[in-house]
Amino acid sequence: MAEVARVSTPSRVLPPNDPRQYDDLAGEWWRPDGAFAMLHWLARARAALVPPAARRDAVLVDLGCGAGLLAPHLAGKGYRHVGVDLTRSALDQAAAHGVTVVNADVTAVPLPDGCADVVSAGEVLEHVPQWRRAVAEACRLLRPGGLLVLDTLNDTLLARLIAVEIGERLPTVPRGIHDPRLFVDARALVAECARHGVELKLRGIRPELTGTLAWLLRRRRGAVDGRPGRTEPRIVPTRSTAVLYQGHGRRSG
Repeated sequence: MAEVARVSTPSRVLPPNDPRQYDDLAGEWWRPDGAFAMLHWLARARAALVPPAARRDAVLVDLGCGAGLLAPHLAGKGYRHVGVDLTRSALDQAAAHGVTVVNADVTAVPLPDGCADVVSAGEVLEHVPQWRRAVAEACRLLRPGGLLVLDTLNDTLLARLIAVEIGERLPTVPRGIHDPRLFVDARALVAECARHGVELKLRGIRPELTGTLAWLLRRRRGAVDGRPGRTEPRIVPTRSTAVLYQGHGRRSG
């Protein structure tokens, strides 16, 4: 298990899941072969769950938006993209990509009830010590009939092994970016969403093996193509939710 974070600023060592890591890694967000490469792949897969807006002035609230990686994949769908994040350096980049930014904790979002047609919570719940509060906020923000989309890591030994013990030893993943004690049990997440009026449906996901190996080889050779979608591995469904899983569901009422 990772005990400290190895980040790009050598003058300090941070504990796992420390938000200050994202300031130290601010230059990595939009690099196609950078530390957050897999977040680009996941953003594209999450955006595929979002239908075109059904009304004018539709709003999508992006919890834990980071530098706005979801934005290119929402282009043309008709939403005002509102991003919520704690990290100011990431929000500055999100704003440059057309996101209306809100500097706030995802467990206490300063937006009104029912303001969102869609809420996205991508790769954020496993970084929140009170993930149930984040889920409550996500559901509160949704209009009746609004759509919640998310992806996160399951609270299993297999997830710890793959995401931390193996994953954080790969050259593409920052060491200490996760605290496995915060991983989110899939059954508990479904139950929590149901408490707040959202019937969440889950499926396991993973990067496609062939595309990922080819991408790693190109990265090692320094030949990664920076054009969106050209060399990114696809995120594909898998039978098991034991490691990484995706969810979607609509708020009742």
